[in-house]
Amino acid sequence: RTLVLGRRKIGEQEFAQWLKNYEQAQSSMTDRENALAKVAEALESQMDIVGATGIEDKLQVGVEETILRLRFAGIKLWVLTGDKLETARNIGYSTKVLSDEMEVMELNVSNDISAQALRSELKKMHQ
Repeated sequence: RTLVLGRRKIGEQEFAQWLKNYEQAQSSMTDRENALAKVAEALESQMDIVGATGIEDKLQVGVEETILRLRFAGIKLWVLTGDKLETARNIGYSTKVLSDEMEVMELNVSNDISAQALRSELKKMHQ
């Protein structure tokens, strides 16, 4: 994972306009996440990079063996994550939650999906 630290000075007028846009995005009833991302992107431009760092996520000792034991005991495991699909897959395989013998199903839905629509999608996957 990478963290980049940046900074820039903004004037009072620019900040006042940004704050107004942020408050509108925050209270949006539709597509709030996208609206907030656009507002953040507007502020996070023309910055001076102050520093950067990278870290490698490491599993605790014994995670792979524990997950294998759970699987051999017949316990079903799900991977629920906010990570990107590629990251989730890599972690899944490295921890032995996923294996090449498994059928891996992906459920990718938007935030505004109804419970009924979600049930319908899950039923289709299970058939």
